[in-house]
Amino acid sequence: MDNSGNFTLEIVVVGIIILLILGIILAATETSQEKISKITENNNIEKTISEACDSLINDAGTPINWEDFKAKRIGLAIVNEDDNIVPNSVSYFKLLELGKDYDNYVTKRIFDNKFHSSMELIPRETSISSVKIGDNDRDTDNVYSVNRLVKCDFFKKYAVCDFLNDGKCNHNHNQKAYSCNYFKLFKGNLKSMNYYLLFDGSEKNDVKYSIDTTHFKNFGDGSTVHETEIYLNNDLGDLFEEDETSSVIFIHLNKKDTKAVLVGVPKDFDKNKLNYNYFTAQTCDFVIKAWS
Repeated sequence: MDNSGNFTLEIVVVGIIILLILGIILAATETSQEKISKITENNNIEKTISEACDSLINDAGTPINWEDFKAKRIGLAIVNEDDNIVPNSVSYFKLLELGKDYDNYVTKRIFDNKFHSSMELIPRETSISSVKIGDNDRDTDNVYSVNRLVKCDFFKKYAVCDFLNDGKCNHNHNQKAYSCNYFKLFKGNLKSMNYYLLFDGSEKNDVKYSIDTTHFKNFGDGSTVHETEIYLNNDLGDLFEEDETSSVIFIHLNKKDTKAVLVGVPKDFDKNKLNYNYFTAQTCDFVIKAWS
């Protein structure tokens, strides 16, 4: 083979090598671009659910009691007795309502149908069950989540009075040794509501209670608490005089800062949830997960 033939072969070999190098560079570039695109997508998901989470737990929505009406804007934050928003909080009933139409409220309105998601409220108090709404997690590694520490009210709206707060006492009991409180009861309420005294488990056999009114006074320390749940409708009904339609009821507990709460719940209320902790504010983890 002459020199011109050798030169042509060298050009072909060099050309092949160049094409191989260009192919490797192109493949590496595409891989890098895919990685950058995936990282950007993942960062966007994490940013989106993080912003959504912070918005939900610090906004009550519109109207502020939207769970009872048609929501114009979704929010989960609790509104207190003074109509002020409680920061970093989750209303139990708003969360349940959100779960009833999750696809519309969350997937469509909050996340614009970009990905699937779920929300879970996990109480630190183990006697209370966690609540999860939304889609079931898929078997994938690409699940992104955010976690916020929040306060949840659970069934606190049914609490009539709390004995960790001082109230009036018609016996003038010394509140350094007693926990007393009062409420106004209409006789007709006993037909639609069940009233219970609920105690923390630590109070069993360690406190006595008595109930009376402005016109009828019980003297002495009363009955010992042997159960964490005491049904009161019969006792309350006996306190009404024949012509009375309402009365101011006083409840006395012979211990300072008793962990107890008086509740009035609907007749069909789930008795398995007649637990003291369900009717007081609880610390919870609020977790939002999302995946494409």
